[in-house]
Amino acid sequence: MFEFQGDFMMILSIALFVAKGFALVDCVSRRPSQLDSLDTLPKQTWLIILGALLVAHLVSPSPLSILNLIGTVAALVYLAQVRGSINR
Repeated sequence: MFEFQGDFMMILSIALFVAKGFALVDCVSRRPSQLDSLDTLPKQTWLIILGALLVAHLVSPSPLSILNLIGTVAALVYLAQVRGSINR
C-alpha cells in the first residue's frame, strides 16, 4: 500500500516538474513582443516566476508542498493564458 503511494507521488512530482519545465522553455522561446501584445505579465516577470518555482521544485520535490502547488498553478496559468492565446 505505502509502496504504491510512494510511486504515485514520485510520478506526480515528475509530471509536475515536466509541466513547469515546459512552461519555462516555452516562455524562453517567445519574443517579448508576443507577450506585450497580450494583456498579461511581461516576459521577464514570467521567467522569474517560472524559473524560481522550478528551482523550488528541485529543492523540495514533494508535489504537495506549498511552493510546488503555487508553481503548478503558475505554470498552468502561463500555458492556458499565454500559450493558448498566442497559438490561436
